[in-house]
Amino acid sequence: MDGPAVEVFHYEDKEQSSNLLLQLNRLRQERILTDVLLCSENTEIPCHRNVLVSSSPYFRAMFCHNFIERQQTKINLKGIPSTILSSVIDYVYTGLISISMDTVLPLMQAASMLQYGRLFEACSRFLQEQLSPDNCLGMIRLSEIMNCNSLKAKAKDIAMKYFSDVSVSEDLCELSLPELMGYLEDDGLCAEEEQVFETLVAWIHHDPYSRRGAISDLFKKVRLRHIHPTYLFQFIANDPLIQSSTLCTELIESVRRLMFAVNTKCIGDTVVDFKPLWVAPRRYTSNDMLVVVGGRKNNEQTSREAIVFDEESQKWQCLTKLPIRLYKASYVALHSVLYVIGGLTTNTKHSQVSTTVYTLSLKTNQWRTAEPMLEPRFAHQSVSYLHFIFVLGGLGPDRRVTDSVERYNSMFNNWENVAPMPEAVLHPAVAATNQRIYMFGGEDAMQNPVRIIQVYHIARNMWSKMENRTVKNVSAPAVIMDDKIYIIGGYTRRMIAYDTKANRFIKCASLKERRMHHSATMLNNRLYITGGRYINGQDIIEDSDNFECYDPKTDTWTSKGTLPYKVFDHGSLTLTCVSQTWAKS
Repeated sequence: MDGPAVEVFHYEDKEQSSNLLLQLNRLRQERILTDVLLCSENTEIPCHRNVLVSSSPYFRAMFCHNFIERQQTKINLKGIPSTILSSVIDYVYTGLISISMDTVLPLMQAASMLQYGRLFEACSRFLQEQLSPDNCLGMIRLSEIMNCNSLKAKAKDIAMKYFSDVSVSEDLCELSLPELMGYLEDDGLCAEEEQVFETLVAWIHHDPYSRRGAISDLFKKVRLRHIHPTYLFQFIANDPLIQSSTLCTELIESVRRLMFAVNTKCIGDTVVDFKPLWVAPRRYTSNDMLVVVGGRKNNEQTSREAIVFDEESQKWQCLTKLPIRLYKASYVALHSVLYVIGGLTTNTKHSQVSTTVYTLSLKTNQWRTAEPMLEPRFAHQSVSYLHFIFVLGGLGPDRRVTDSVERYNSMFNNWENVAPMPEAVLHPAVAATNQRIYMFGGEDAMQNPVRIIQVYHIARNMWSKMENRTVKNVSAPAVIMDDKIYIIGGYTRRMIAYDTKANRFIKCASLKERRMHHSATMLNNRLYITGGRYINGQDIIEDSDNFECYDPKTDTWTSKGTLPYKVFDHGSLTLTCVSQTWAKS
């Protein structure tokens, strides 16, 4: 017949393979064409050699090579319980198996022995779902015995992520020295450095006779730079284990000398090779978070709000509110603790200028009071450097501008007066770097802008002053990034960067509006500004909820959306935390 060419029809029967498996299983159950018995304990399980050979490299080697089992009709599989072997054979013929905590280990052993890789991994996945901080170290031990890398990796992740819980378990004290060292030196360990120290001490005390000699090697894994000085010198330095080690005491003394000298160059003079330990970075599980606190909210009243920005979700979350409303307090971060210093109390019958200091750590999400200032003040500036907080100027109880400066020493938890500033100013831009505090501009008692730069040399306790026509900022924040001090706005759109090494100003991309009474901080190598007040096109001052980001690499501003509310005269700070405890509050 003549006609069009017939196209090739490719037929695929998707049910063929599953039906074939069903038929083979029926044949096995009816003992039709079965040619081998797998024996365990007192049980014999009839099977087809070709099915076993097709399902496992173990049986393929057994029945297709010159092993004695090739000639046998009964194969004794020692070490596999009969119920487990029956389940495995059911799995081979049906692809189905039930895994429970009672059967998972013998199933895993059988799957490993008989080389059923997918069944082995199914058991691993089941165990991974049971993982918790309480059992993860035990699971790591099990994974090593079973040679199960997937279980080991997941259990190690749990141990690293929940190390705070894992560190108090008995299993941790059973770790070998190399295993413990592996945890403590890992950048991914999710723990405060104070807890790292407590963990190594607990590990040594578990078997002090044989482990005491490891103290100096373990202590080197503690990142001393990121431990609060009070904890370091009151608890760690006085610990008997530390005092028993010459190297540990030398390390502590090196830190002490470094902090007392207020001079990073003294690292080279230390008695031990301390520099690599001191410059060790934070673990990358320590996240820098942006916190906005206090100020005047929605132009109504002073705010008790404290909120934190979660970069991952790009959302704001609430922290515990300030205990009291404070007008023009100052805000500063030191050792990952937020300090709210002084201010004018507004929720009392008679407003008072305060000396009170409130602190908040993201670890506890609780406000506490710290040692109060020597003098009550508000509308002042605060800046941190090394283990110090400096409080500069402001208004006293007599509402007069003061030139006084006091310093808080976090090592000894006390305040002391230092040299007063050459010229008393309000609302300057302040930043500290390279052993100096830089104070740009501000206004005098008559509210006239001043074009001066005042510099305080921390180690010498001396001030210097110089006039500079570039400076004309009032109520502008300053932020340190890469040896440059960025002065952002201040009744102007202008942002300038002062290069401390070259002693010159650099013009940067301008703000969209004339901005003042805002706040700024550095987060992940970018500059973030929050809130403030701005002058609109009709020369009217309005409150702002703007949230913007500046990238120094591209010299560009990007909007990050808005704050949950309009706010000015607030604090905007970067705090480091290990776990987001405020999310659970």
